Amino acid sequence: MLAIALVDRIGSGLWASVAVLYFIYVSELSMAQVGTLAAAAGAIGIAGAPMGGKLADRFPITRVLLTVQLIRAVASCALLTTDNYALLIAFSAVGGLGDRAASILTKLYATRVAGPERVRYQAFHRTVANAGWALGGLAAAAALSLGTTAAYQWLLAGDALSFVASALLTLRCGEPPSSSRTVTTSKHPAPTTRPTTPWRDRTYLAYVATETVLFLDDAVFKVGLPLWIAHESNAPNGLAPLLMVLNNVMVVALQVPLARFGTTTAAARNLLLPLSATFALGGTAMAFAATGGAVTATALLTAAAAAFTMAEMLHATISWELSVALAPETAQGTYLGVHGLAQSVQRTFGPLAVTAAIATGPAGWAAFGTVIALTCTIQHRLVRGRLTQFALSVPPVTVSEN
Repeated sequence: MLAIALVDRIGSGLWASVAVLYFIYVSELSMAQVGTLAAAAGAIGIAGAPMGGKLADRFPITRVLLTVQLIRAVASCALLTTDNYALLIAFSAVGGLGDRAASILTKLYATRVAGPERVRYQAFHRTVANAGWALGGLAAAAALSLGTTAAYQWLLAGDALSFVASALLTLRCGEPPSSSRTVTTSKHPAPTTRPTTPWRDRTYLAYVATETVLFLDDAVFKVGLPLWIAHESNAPNGLAPLLMVLNNVMVVALQVPLARFGTTTAAARNLLLPLSATFALGGTAMAFAATGGAVTATALLTAAAAAFTMAEMLHATISWELSVALAPETAQGTYLGVHGLAQSVQRTFGPLAVTAAIATGPAGWAAFGTVIALTCTIQHRLVRGRLTQFALSVPPVTVSEN
């Protein structure tokens, strides 16, 4: 699965870095149309996480992931066939659905394969994925130097081929045991009961709501830092891509070592307190970056980027553990699918939250960091008492998928 993550993210890096340019220069859309397309596709793609999780509780996860990868490949290829705006939205939405579903499926696969070592496994997975993104981005930058329509089209084709390759690699993965598809060893099977659903689990839904806020670090790097550098600080504009490089380097170097601090449920919950302080520090550094000269602003923005990257890594470690620990074993896929909504919703509304902070000025960034810090403490209290709810349950007998 780590090889799949690398191949998948190389392809995504090829496309994500040039998607806007492709739609403007190849499909000849206006900026307003591109923005609407991205928003519509993102909104529709939100459904991908719960759909993927629910399917994984009913069918072998490797087969579901194989199907999703092929759907993503078809969606990417379809973008090459038309400049029709409605079709571009439709194909982008299908790709978004597949992307969010694939993210949940790979997380669920790690949960089932790695068991108690799931946090460490996810750390390796994320490190490999970030390396793939970086390689794809570098390849895209080299291709864009050609400045031709064919270069954009080949990058999109490369994205599609990466999904095909991922699907082929998935065929070689063994099916992990699943507690959601069970058989009874009794001669008189127990009557079927309705499966547990996260939609009626108020604690889990509240947890997912707090997760939506904690995922806002993503919008900081994609929208917040570039706009703040360009419009409010005295730092050079060229600092923005360098801070993205800093983010990737830190994740590749530190994600695995940091994972050891959250390998148990109690340890993961305890990390919410230093995470709170880290978010507050990042917001404060962003606020003060607008008050100094070029050197001071550069130093403070670098500190802010490092703080938000540290927050990103800590939150990833916490989220991998708590999202599973709070879910019953017999409905992990469905629960993790609902948890995936947090990141999907953040991708839609996160840029709005960040631009609101920018519009308010330094005080907006201070408030931004404070709100996320308070959300960490709310989550710390929210999950208390639920973490051992399913620990004493007896694991059911699983069906062999061979």
